[in-house]
Amino acid sequence: MDFRSNSQVYAWNLLDLLIPPAEAAVPNFDVNTPAIRKLQASMKQRHSQLKGFYQRGAIGFTQDALVGIRDLSAVPLKQRGQLKNLLKAENKDRNQLYREIARANGHPEWEKDVRSTFGKTWISNAGKGWWYQNSQGGWVQK
Repeated sequence: MDFRSNSQVYAWNLLDLLIPPAEAAVPNFDVNTPAIRKLQASMKQRHSQLKGFYQRGAIGFTQDALVGIRDLSAVPLKQRGQLKNLLKAENKDRNQLYREIARANGHPEWEKDVRSTFGKTWISNAGKGWWYQNSQGGWVQK
């Protein structure tokens, strides 16, 4: 190799260190597997049960793209156990969905990016008056 070829190789290797090729790619969020379809169906069914809690301000989207309790006093005592069970199931499905999308893209290490993108999407699609956490963890009403 001549000097020019060595410098080009060096430059590409340096670029790979700064921006690894896998990180330069973007996840395909339209990826579709049986596991993803099952998780989406479960979340869609549960959403109708959660919607009223969002509207009352009892729950909101957390900064890690999950759903958390914002104001338990907005929930009648009789419904608190039901809400906690719904959130446990919802967050389990959300965590699995993010992991499955990253895995289906062939890059499990993308889970953090998938989660971040979904977090922004949940907030963007939230109804007026719904709550979400900002990057500092404070609750903000949309």
